[in-house]
Amino acid sequence: MPQTHDFSKQRRLVLTGLAAATGTLLIGPVAADTQRPVRLLVGFPAGGGTDAIARILAEPLRETLGAPVVVENRAGAGGQIAAQALKAAAPDGTTLFLSHDHTISIIPQVMRTPGFEPATDFVPVAGFATFVNALALSAGTPAQDFAAYVNWVRQQGGKSVVGIPAPASVPQFLVEVLARRNQLELVAAPYRGSAPMMADMLGNQIPAGVGSVPDFIENHKAGTVRVVAVMGKERQAVMPEVPTLAELGIPGFEDMPYYGIFAPAGTPSAVLERLSKALAQTLEQPRVRERLTAMGLDVGFMSGEELNRRERAYTQTWARIIRESGFQPQ
Repeated sequence: MPQTHDFSKQRRLVLTGLAAATGTLLIGPVAADTQRPVRLLVGFPAGGGTDAIARILAEPLRETLGAPVVVENRAGAGGQIAAQALKAAAPDGTTLFLSHDHTISIIPQVMRTPGFEPATDFVPVAGFATFVNALALSAGTPAQDFAAYVNWVRQQGGKSVVGIPAPASVPQFLVEVLARRNQLELVAAPYRGSAPMMADMLGNQIPAGVGSVPDFIENHKAGTVRVVAVMGKERQAVMPEVPTLAELGIPGFEDMPYYGIFAPAGTPSAVLERLSKALAQTLEQPRVRERLTAMGLDVGFMSGEELNRRERAYTQTWARIIRESGFQPQ
């Protein structure tokens, strides 16, 4: 008996095959990204607080994503080099930027041509912590607390140098405020990140420095530097003996900076969602939270939208402080 052809059935099979193929094409890039290495850009040198935080997150993120996560230090210009690298990267989820407030909120306000615009060039993936900055003294500086430090500077003729991890940064503006409030001549000495600043502090090359609590915490515990004041609304759990600036009569530094992860603008929403969920799952791991908390971070997951709102509010706070300081964009 001759074989007959069911053309309707054949047509359905062809259409089903095309639909499946189309679906594969649509989800292919996202699926492929699960196997491709993810570059986690850091805008500061290895050995600093931000680098240490990135490395704490990299391994558990690798396990959650099922893909290698490689920390890549693009140090220089207060994070601008790393930010520009993110802007130039393909928006496919394989290049991310782990950053704190300085590069995202401060640099665009103090630099005329930073080479990027966060609102249009980046998209927030998720946030994971807030923290505070602090004033620390080198071991060779005889003062044991903030008041003694002010008196010591006055004994040096009212002049001294304070290290900062980047020029035109929150630490620089804090140094200027401390100088004005105490009628001192404090010169902010900028470094290319906290690691080289800490090296000079440990070598007693500079008497003091302003940086984040994560930058100072290990050396503070070891007694090789002394944190004598912290920003923020309250004392920090990792160093409860250290007073806040507000307690010392210097209010206005209560708004806490943040840490977050950013992707290039145009990254598909499905990729962003997957990355955000991976970070949320990573932060649920007790060991990860313990290590980050021990560094002086207030750990807490923020969605991309929550990080965006946090960044906008922080930017507005510092826009006022920068404007009142009289600082002119460079």
